[in-house]
Amino acid sequence: MIDLKTYGYTEIEEIPSGLLPGRITELRRERFTVITERGELTAILKGTFYHSAESREDFPCVGDFVLLRPNAGGDSLIVTLLPRRSKFSRANYSGHAAGYTKTILEQVVATNFDYVFILSSLNWDFNVTRMMRYLTQARQSGGQPVVILTKADLTEDYSLPLAEVRQSMPDVPVHAVCSHNGLGLNELDVYLKPGSTVVFLGMSGVGKSSLLNALMERDVMKVSAIREEDSRGRHTTTHRQLFMLPSGAMVIDTPGMRELGLFDADEGISAGFNDVEEWFAECRFHDCRHESEPGCAVLAAIADGSLPRERWEHYKAQQHENKFVQDRTSYLVHKNARNQSIAMQRKQTKKTGGWKK
Repeated sequence: MIDLKTYGYTEIEEIPSGLLPGRITELRRERFTVITERGELTAILKGTFYHSAESREDFPCVGDFVLLRPNAGGDSLIVTLLPRRSKFSRANYSGHAAGYTKTILEQVVATNFDYVFILSSLNWDFNVTRMMRYLTQARQSGGQPVVILTKADLTEDYSLPLAEVRQSMPDVPVHAVCSHNGLGLNELDVYLKPGSTVVFLGMSGVGKSSLLNALMERDVMKVSAIREEDSRGRHTTTHRQLFMLPSGAMVIDTPGMRELGLFDADEGISAGFNDVEEWFAECRFHDCRHESEPGCAVLAAIADGSLPRERWEHYKAQQHENKFVQDRTSYLVHKNARNQSIAMQRKQTKKTGGWKK
């Protein structure tokens, strides 16, 4: 028997007869691997998920706790998705360029984690602006963000990039590590306590697989070389998977993301740029657009150096993208609401004697 509490499970009041709680540890296409007190089971979704789910957000993901109906002779059946305590999402443009997409969907990457490890390597692809985008969505997720600068052996002095990140993200822990020689790995022990869950996020080639292998103390993931000309890597992680570390902590490894599309990031932006938004209350007009209005505290702060212009530009860029995503998302929300309303009307009409001509 497996104690599911070691996987972070908190018992609910009552489990319906015939159902078994479990945590999703792997997802390949539409087949799930679920850890339960009886061990690992392979499962698929009950058909009602496809009919009742309002969006892809309502579908189970790696890290989710579920109730399933076990089947010793084949695939078990996931019947209920239990409430989530945290969730990392990204905007899914469905393969379209931003200017050509009509609707933007929410793609849930991982759930029920305590920490978000934002990984970036100390090579030619080092980019603080990209890390800030990950940080905004991490703040929105409900987990605690931690920045991990990998491949510290590639630079003679990593103190400069370390200081740059800490200056841009003063309230976020930042660690420099090397998976091959163990540099800095002991600093991560504070996050890797028994029962805690960490999600790895970052672009391809930043060293997620190497770090996971080091923490697992054995090779569980294939590691590919990066391209020398641009420090970019191949997708060695092709699907999401949850690993149990020797420490008793869990890691959710995710495929590398070329670009992270912000999704529903209002709270994340406000939390990450509260130093910027504090100036808004000082403006003469409550509806100030901070462009050319007289008495604008933001423009005055930029002029006297109290607010770095680069900081203001980062804020505007993220707000612009977030608004664009919200506008494209609202179409689908209204469409789903309209379809549900029509379905309810048809159901009610059938109860009262059929359609009236």
